[in-house]
Amino acid sequence: MTTIVKDEIVFKEDNISGSKAVILSLLNEGSNTIFGYPGGAIMPIYDALYDYDKEIKHILTRHEQGAVHAAEAYAKVSGKTGVVFATSGPGATNLITGLANAMVDSTPIICITGQVHSHLLGFDAFQETDVVGISMPVTKWNYQITKAEEIPEVFAKAFYLARTGRPGPILIDITKDAQIENFNYTYQKVNKIPTYYPYPKIKKEAILEAAELINSSKKPLILAGQGIKNSGAEDELKILINKTGIPVATTLLGMTSFSSKHPLYFGMLGMHGNYAPNIKTNEADLIIAIGMRFDDRVTSDTKKYAKNAKVIHIDIDPSEIDKNIKTDVSIIGDAKKVIKNLIPIVNENEHKEWIEEFNKLKEYEYEKVIKIDIFPDTKRFRPAEIIHAVSEYCPKDTIVVTDVGQHQMMAARYFNYSHLNELITSGGLGTMGFGLPAAFGASVAAPNRQVVLFVGDGGFQMTIQELDTIRRSNSNIKIIMLNNSYLGMVRQWQELFNDRRYSFTTMDNPNFIKIVEAYTIKRKRITKREELKEAIKEMFATEGPYFLEAVVEKEDNVFPMVPSGASVSDIILSINDLKN
Repeated sequence: MTTIVKDEIVFKEDNISGSKAVILSLLNEGSNTIFGYPGGAIMPIYDALYDYDKEIKHILTRHEQGAVHAAEAYAKVSGKTGVVFATSGPGATNLITGLANAMVDSTPIICITGQVHSHLLGFDAFQETDVVGISMPVTKWNYQITKAEEIPEVFAKAFYLARTGRPGPILIDITKDAQIENFNYTYQKVNKIPTYYPYPKIKKEAILEAAELINSSKKPLILAGQGIKNSGAEDELKILINKTGIPVATTLLGMTSFSSKHPLYFGMLGMHGNYAPNIKTNEADLIIAIGMRFDDRVTSDTKKYAKNAKVIHIDIDPSEIDKNIKTDVSIIGDAKKVIKNLIPIVNENEHKEWIEEFNKLKEYEYEKVIKIDIFPDTKRFRPAEIIHAVSEYCPKDTIVVTDVGQHQMMAARYFNYSHLNELITSGGLGTMGFGLPAAFGASVAAPNRQVVLFVGDGGFQMTIQELDTIRRSNSNIKIIMLNNSYLGMVRQWQELFNDRRYSFTTMDNPNFIKIVEAYTIKRKRITKREELKEAIKEMFATEGPYFLEAVVEKEDNVFPMVPSGASVSDIILSINDLKN
């Protein structure tokens, strides 16, 4: 039953179980997709779910970590809050990596865990774990429900917190007795919480100060982060850049928030980012950071970072302001609203000479690195050329998912992104094993779009069981595994900084083709360049999932690279630069 109270919809139902209340609360928040894995402590909720198979799609993953990574990608692609079910004890603790990943990468998900009966709490009952205590550092909010009557209010609050302000993960732990007991259910969505201000009032004086710095700057640079995507500010960013003529670079998670084809886009920042934005960071007289954290992969040594520049930092999370880089003007607020306020009061400009300097460095990097990587003149079969070749065959609205490692940086650099919000990857936590379940979650969110996953042989084996989840759904996922028989990124560091002392980074791999065959997924293994074109054609001509294993050069490296502890302007383009 629904009623209207003070212009808000209120849902009511008398004498229902806590478990049914959980399902109704999800439906009342518009959630119709759950990733999960059942167990004893959450069995009552699964029993209630049995009656709602038409209203809610539940996807049984093969591991709880797979469920939470799938929910993360689902949230990023769909714009909804991802939902996960897991049982107590090991089921709950298996969520922690995904929660930490979602926390750092600002992803709205809600994990619902079953718990032992409330009278057993603290007595080391079977599969009892203090998941609230364990998850506290890696959640935006968490709560343990011990009475059924708490469910509506807690769920309404959880959904509001997960998706407002800086998005993030929530964990709700529900004791078994709370799932079983009956109560009179009333559900009302939350639209505010005392002392929680997700959208701070934007200070007009800060906007004016920022505009003054932008208008007087001769060498400005915009750094765009994931906050652009989270706030839906892609159009506003484009208007601001077109008007001011300011060059833009993005963080890894900010990639595809701005068109890579735009003449003022100069690539990715950071350790394996593009040459021009890294070099020019230390020559800029103004840095405008929007929705990014100034993390160490972007700044490297903060004592040497952007010393010639004034810094404007725009972020919705006040805790990020002045945390890593001291700002001259800070604007706390939603990126979309802030940029909208800036656009009318900034001057039209072109910065022709400054842009020309960027273009020269862009061309220099192309000749020294990019052209050699994607069009190699040797027999070495290289990851970069494979990624570039795959991108040439992808539909324009393809969703690219990566795992973590060398292939991740190469996919960021060498895939020809043509649409906004096209890349899903693990940023701040750098979670190996993210790729396979995340590709599935992206496919669930956008079943009519092509999903392409780039994964290494190391990360692939961390969540390999999710091949079965993909098989059962017949998802249109094309998996390209770049097999170099190494933990490539760690090996690169060992080569460059530890005299090639390859300590436990060599991978003695199984026969991947036989493993994939056991999952009845179509597959192919290639070892040389001459096989690449036809393999890609076959992959995209195949309906449903496809696994392409490409055996690549074992000791290939990702360049450019900012060595650890160096300045961003000390970026190197080859191993010879390091020796010199």
